[in-house]
Amino acid sequence: MGLSDNSKGLILAMASSAFIGSSFILKKKGLKRAGASGTRAGVGGYTYLLEPLWWAGMITMIVGEVANFVAYVYAPAVLVTPLGALSIIVSACLAHFMLKERIQKMGIVGCITCIAGSVVIVIHAPQEHTPSSVQEIWTLATQPAFLIYVGATLSIVLALILHFEPRYGQTNILVYLGICSLMGSLTVVSIKAIGIAIKLTLDGINQMAYPQTWFFLTVAAICVISQLNYLNKALDTFNAAIVSPVYYVMFTTLTIIASVIMFKDWSGQNVSSIASEICGFITVLSGTIILHATREQEPPPPVGTVTWYVSGDSMKSPEDEHLITLRSGGQSQNGSFRAIPFPDDLQTIQLMD
Repeated sequence: MGLSDNSKGLILAMASSAFIGSSFILKKKGLKRAGASGTRAGVGGYTYLLEPLWWAGMITMIVGEVANFVAYVYAPAVLVTPLGALSIIVSACLAHFMLKERIQKMGIVGCITCIAGSVVIVIHAPQEHTPSSVQEIWTLATQPAFLIYVGATLSIVLALILHFEPRYGQTNILVYLGICSLMGSLTVVSIKAIGIAIKLTLDGINQMAYPQTWFFLTVAAICVISQLNYLNKALDTFNAAIVSPVYYVMFTTLTIIASVIMFKDWSGQNVSSIASEICGFITVLSGTIILHATREQEPPPPVGTVTWYVSGDSMKSPEDEHLITLRSGGQSQNGSFRAIPFPDDLQTIQLMD
């Protein structure tokens, strides 16, 4: 007997998390290697484009996103979306061994909490009811309840963009992330509709002739562009350690709400199963927040220093590498430099303002 649609979606979602979590580590190692031999990406450099590790990470991420896209075709968003937290666990574990970014004890608790919540969601997840045509999906998308959700979403997004962003965008993280999450929920339901259309077409039931298919494709493209634009603004304005968990909580919550309304994911389930899924979801959110809150932050580069890197393979802290640093200042009022002999195997010089 073959696998059920939910099982296929579960396997694809877990594979997606593994690929995406690994991609972050590969890209970060590539960025560090590129930064050690050229201009860092954080200050406008593009030497990472010549680094094979960075490209390996990019390819891995694309594979993970494709797997996640296909997972939505086979399983409900209630199951697929929360499992995205597993990519955070994969990333944290690999960073511990490959990047020497230690996981704190509470971080381990966060990982275990995420896994426990994911297991609860998988056990109580509803079975996927795949529509038989794009026209059926269109009927679901035009039902009054979902139209009210879309109208409320677009109204809130417009209010955030026109009123709140100019006044509070630089000080309140919920403005940018609210726009990202609301548009993201529409992105997911549109992508699910497109995925189902592609699956039916590959099965011999052509859906490309229907205008609804192209409408969903247009909506998905607009929502993805808007989502990425405001996510970049959030990351550029606020600390990534705060952006990541807040965005995950808001995006996942709104995506599940949109999917439940449009695709009626909870239809036919009893109250006990729905309550268990909600508890599992809250457990995953709690674990994600704990894990992010306890991760070590990278120290910023020192200001007003000149540092010689003896080894050019990676950027290391003073405790891990032999460095020679000259700092302005000293005992005199006008400042001074203290001379230190240069090492014989000097390879790289990096100046930091």
